[in-house]
Amino acid sequence: MSLSETDIQAIWLTLRLASVTTLLLLLVGTPLAWWLARTRSWLKQPVAAITALPLVLPPTVLGFYLLILLGPNGPVGSLMLDLGLETLPFTFPGLVVASMIYSLPFMVQPLQNAFAAIGDRPLEVAATLRASALDRFVSVVVPLARSGFLTGMVLAFAHTVGEFGVILMIGGNIPGETHVLSVAIYDHVEALDYENAHLLSAGLLVFSFIVILLLNLLNKRTHPEIAR
Repeated sequence: MSLSETDIQAIWLTLRLASVTTLLLLLVGTPLAWWLARTRSWLKQPVAAITALPLVLPPTVLGFYLLILLGPNGPVGSLMLDLGLETLPFTFPGLVVASMIYSLPFMVQPLQNAFAAIGDRPLEVAATLRASALDRFVSVVVPLARSGFLTGMVLAFAHTVGEFGVILMIGGNIPGETHVLSVAIYDHVEALDYENAHLLSAGLLVFSFIVILLLNLLNKRTHPEIAR
C-alpha cells in the first residue's frame, strides 16, 4: 500500500489551495471582521448573516450557484469572457474563489470576536498619543487579537483541506488542476480501492486531530480561566 504519483500530486495541490485561500482570506476577512466588530450600522446583521451562510448552506448548493454565477452564461462569467479572460469553473483560480467563500466564516468569526473583546479603551489611549488609525491597528489591535488571527488561520486552512462538495461542483476532477485530496479519496472509494482510501483518510484524520489539539492548547494559553 503506497501513494501513487496522482495521490501525491493531489496532496500538494490541496496544501497549495489551502495556503493561498488562507492568505487571501486573511487579507479580505480582517477588514470585514473589523467592520463587523465596530460598526453600528443597520447593515451589520445582514452582512453577518451572509458571511455565516456557508456554515448552514449545503456545500453542493453553494457550489451549484457559484457554478451558475461564474459559468460562461452567468453574470461574472460572461463579463470575464467579454474582457477576454478565462472563466473560473474547472480551474485552480475557481477553486480558490469557491474555497474563500466557503471558508469565509471560519476566518471572520474568530477575528470578529477577538476585535470585539479588545474594547475601546486601548484604542483611545493610543489616540491620545497621536497614533494614526493604521498605527493603532498594527500596534494595538493586532497584538491583542493575536489568538483570533491564529485561530482564524488554522480553521480556514483546515476547513479548506477538508472541502469536497463545493470543490467537486466548481472544479470537477481534473488531475493537476482541481484533483484535490478529498476528491482523490472519493475516487479510490468509487474504484473499491479501500487501501489507498484508508491511507489518505487516515492522514486527514490525524491532521484534523492535530488541528483540534492546537486550537485547544491555544485557547488554554489565551484563556487560562476556561481550562480550569
